[in-house]
Amino acid sequence: MKIGLISCDIFEPEFELLIKDDPDFVHKEYVEFALHAYPDDMREKLLEKVNALEGKVDAVLLGYAVCQSLGGFADAVDIPLVMFEGDDCICVFLGAKEYTNEKKICAGTWFSSPGWAREGMEGIVKELHLDSFEGVDPMFFMDMMFESYERCLYIHTGVKDENGEYLAKSKDFANKLRLRHDERGCSLAAFENAISKVKALAASLQQ
Repeated sequence: MKIGLISCDIFEPEFELLIKDDPDFVHKEYVEFALHAYPDDMREKLLEKVNALEGKVDAVLLGYAVCQSLGGFADAVDIPLVMFEGDDCICVFLGAKEYTNEKKICAGTWFSSPGWAREGMEGIVKELHLDSFEGVDPMFFMDMMFESYERCLYIHTGVKDENGEYLAKSKDFANKLRLRHDERGCSLAAFENAISKVKALAASLQQ
């Protein structure tokens, strides 16, 4: 079978852990996470990328949650597709119940994963174009944005962290914004389920 993966690059560490050497995935593409700032544009760009794989793969795994603008996405493309359930990427990692619990523990929580930690401060500045104001330090806006936040919660997803780089970047992010830094783990059940579903879908279409 031939499967295509089009995913937000926030999920790259986890997908590479699970399918790096999987021969069924003949196309892998990780899309810059900054598209989240423009939901409508993100939907249109992903529609183009998925439809471009028609005739090249049997099915597509879309590595995105609903993310504001992707509701009903599977019905809008010309190729069989599986995507994550949940409102956003943190819900994919933690599941709805644990996500809610963590927000009850601390409403002002910034959630970090290996992908988010890798992007760091620079990634958020880029996503929100906070560096486009001449003569104004982007940290001025970051401090305002994070004024109501109290902690940064790093989620260990099981990916290999060479020399603790991801964790160190998460702690640096928290330190710069004067946030408490906490840590917790999660399973990759949502990833494993999505991979199983897209493989079953692709196999069914070959019968």
